Amino acid sequence: MIEADKRKAVFLLHQEGMSIREIARRLQLSRNTVRTILKQQGEMPTCRRKHKVRIEAELLERLYRECHGWAQRVHEKLVEEEGIQIPYSTLTRLLREMGLSKQQPSRCDRVPDTPGAEMQHDTSPYCIRLGDTPTKLIASLLYLRYAKRRYLEFFRVFNRFRMKCFLHKALMFWRYAAAVCIIDNTNLARLRGTGRNAVIVPEMAAFAKEHGFRFVCHEKGHANRKAGEERSFWTVETNFLPGRHFSSLEDLNQQAFEWATVRMEHRPVAKTGLIPAQAFEQERTALVTLPAHLPAPYLCHERKTDQYGYVPFDGNYYWIPSAPESQERRSQSRDVKVLEYSDRLQIYQNRQGVAEYALPPDGVKNRLFSPEGMPKPERQPKDRKKPTEEEEKRLRALSPTVGNYLDFVLPSRSGIERHHFLRELFVWAERLTPALFLSVVERALRYGITDLATIERIARLLLRQGGEMPLPGAEVDESFQDREAYQQGRLTDAPDFSSYDQMLEEPEEEENDG
Repeated sequence: MIEADKRKAVFLLHQEGMSIREIARRLQLSRNTVRTILKQQGEMPTCRRKHKVRIEAELLERLYRECHGWAQRVHEKLVEEEGIQIPYSTLTRLLREMGLSKQQPSRCDRVPDTPGAEMQHDTSPYCIRLGDTPTKLIASLLYLRYAKRRYLEFFRVFNRFRMKCFLHKALMFWRYAAAVCIIDNTNLARLRGTGRNAVIVPEMAAFAKEHGFRFVCHEKGHANRKAGEERSFWTVETNFLPGRHFSSLEDLNQQAFEWATVRMEHRPVAKTGLIPAQAFEQERTALVTLPAHLPAPYLCHERKTDQYGYVPFDGNYYWIPSAPESQERRSQSRDVKVLEYSDRLQIYQNRQGVAEYALPPDGVKNRLFSPEGMPKPERQPKDRKKPTEEEEKRLRALSPTVGNYLDFVLPSRSGIERHHFLRELFVWAERLTPALFLSVVERALRYGITDLATIERIARLLLRQGGEMPLPGAEVDESFQDREAYQQGRLTDAPDFSSYDQMLEEPEEEENDG
């Protein structure tokens, strides 16, 4: 910006007859600048912005809170969701003026990059809200150093098998691998030693060789050796997680895949302006090309089927069709091998593949699966868990009093004890009249009774005292005598119902109950 005094001097000198060249030489200005000042007659120009961007402070504060203070993510949401085109520098100035700016940490030291030289892998724990539930997850990220490409996925549990599955999936998506993968001194890949003295687990060394690279551990305490990886996790925390909502683990990983392989692939990196997708095209010639059909890693599990042909695995049951053989043979358990891949199960019997299933979504347990296109099995697995959600739902629907009683009892019970209590209480709800059952529950809630035997004694006591509350009558089909089963069993001895008659008796030891 040229000061007002110098502008006035340029105009006056020109009025006195001095040439433009001479004015430019004496006042250390360019001739074009002198011409512009003369056109303005030595006056300071008045610049007015035609389209000034105005953003409400409430909107900025709301987005700043949603994005946990990360300005880059706030800028994305303004442009994509609010339709407000604003330069990033203007946004950061507005945030500073509102006192909302966050101090950025210093970057790691830069190291010159070489095409095809290395990639970096690491994990980081996060607590992410899936739906309405905060969930502890492990983020696994692979970073191609020269091209700045990323591949991101989240896991509930991250072990050696998950590490191999993740690296295989990422490298097969890229179809290329760098010669070296820099890792920290994790025991998932390191057998013993640290840094340059680290010895890689033979299983992981063979996996790396099959995929065209080798693992290298950085020195202890030298995390900046994989500075690009550490900076990538910082980008995940400041750009991917803020302002996004995830309904499930599958939804989280789908958004992470699109963010890492689409959005970040075509975004210029820092001040260099490098675009990862374009840099990768240049780096491909220096990378190791992977075969198109490289076998995926798997775990082998030995299992036995139950008598109905079900194989239990990870809380679910998978049905295996039996070969056309005798019924006696089919009712016996069979030895099978379950091959667990990252996304599916393959089941083998006698070296022959008998079934293949896609793994169910995260959190799905106690489910039955059968091959598509085949009729569903007639029987359920032998050891299938039987939940009591339906019994609890029906009990709560009877009356708010029952719901209050369950809220009082259930927090102190868990597992089998909880299921047993709900089933027994539901049996009493079906056995007694609604009025009598509510009276029993009200009395149990009033005195804080949680023992099932005591609840049964209360029911007997109230039944003796309240003659106006008879037991419900059973619905009998009058044509039952015509059934074949009745005709075959009508000559047998009559059943003994004396145990039920005892409920109406008044034992001496129960006179003081209640």
